[in-house]
Amino acid sequence: MARNESFIVNQSAYVALRTLGTFMQCFEVDDVMATVGDIGDLWFRRDKRRRDRSLAHIRQSMPELTSAQAEDLCRRSMRHLLQTFIVELLFTPRLITPTTWPRYVRLGNVRETMPVLTANRPAIFLSGHCGNFEVLGFTLATIGFPMTALARPLDLPRVSDWLFDVRQKRGMTILTKFGATEQIAQLIEQGQRVAFIADQNAGDRGLFVPFFGRLASAYKSIGLLAMRYDVPIVCGFARREKPDVFRYTLDLADVIEPAHWKDQPDPLYYITARYTRSIEEMVRQAPDQYFWVHRRWKSRPAHERAGKPMPLSLRDKIAGLPWLSDSDVARVIEQSERESALAR
Repeated sequence: MARNESFIVNQSAYVALRTLGTFMQCFEVDDVMATVGDIGDLWFRRDKRRRDRSLAHIRQSMPELTSAQAEDLCRRSMRHLLQTFIVELLFTPRLITPTTWPRYVRLGNVRETMPVLTANRPAIFLSGHCGNFEVLGFTLATIGFPMTALARPLDLPRVSDWLFDVRQKRGMTILTKFGATEQIAQLIEQGQRVAFIADQNAGDRGLFVPFFGRLASAYKSIGLLAMRYDVPIVCGFARREKPDVFRYTLDLADVIEPAHWKDQPDPLYYITARYTRSIEEMVRQAPDQYFWVHRRWKSRPAHERAGKPMPLSLRDKIAGLPWLSDSDVARVIEQSERESALAR
């Protein structure tokens, strides 16, 4: 969507959001979470287009679920999405402070991350739209591990600027996606940490790697940065511990070290597939906390768009991923063949 430069529209949206935020702060956060969650249930019932899209993604990704289980998961994920953007974004700066954060955030299996966090060297941190990525970055910055995150500005500049200021209260720095490539490279050269939300559709020119048994377009830039500067990639997320409760556990999914890709026949493909696999593992831990509404599989590889079989080179790359079983590989190829058949 295009940026809306209308002063009246921007100011009205800003005032409305600030008023809502102030009003919500009069209540206990868990009560607000439950109320907004109930509004999320209403959204699930009324928004057929997004409900159907989310359900289609869930059913294709988790075919083992019954119809009732898939619908319940869809409802809970839409409930979570609304809570993330309405409640958690506004309450996080007030509740997550240097003295109070242990009340709301528990450090899970992050021991392997400590050498990367405490070392005086650059690193790439990434998560997906699962759990609460705002709490994740905000908490790390609050406890003394600041980093620079890449984010897309909202279409309302006044609201976008205010929310960016909120996000940066504890040491997190936000860069907009527009024209940030050179800045990110400079930060890594200076030995700093950078962070990405890495599960969005990367378009027709992305690398197509397996994600829930189906090829999905993933960003090349993360792997290219890691290879160019020889830096590790840390994958993790903040998982809400209970529904409607402002309590989280920071969990580690993977640490991809340079030594892991050095001997791979296609290092870029290996890195991209591995960080995508890490995001899938995060989602499987808390599938109700994933944004299934995202059009994650929107872009399709060239062979599918042309209605052709999967190229042998791509088959070999997928088959060479060490974490995939023969049945996993077969599922990806069979799904791709079905997509190609639809294009003929």
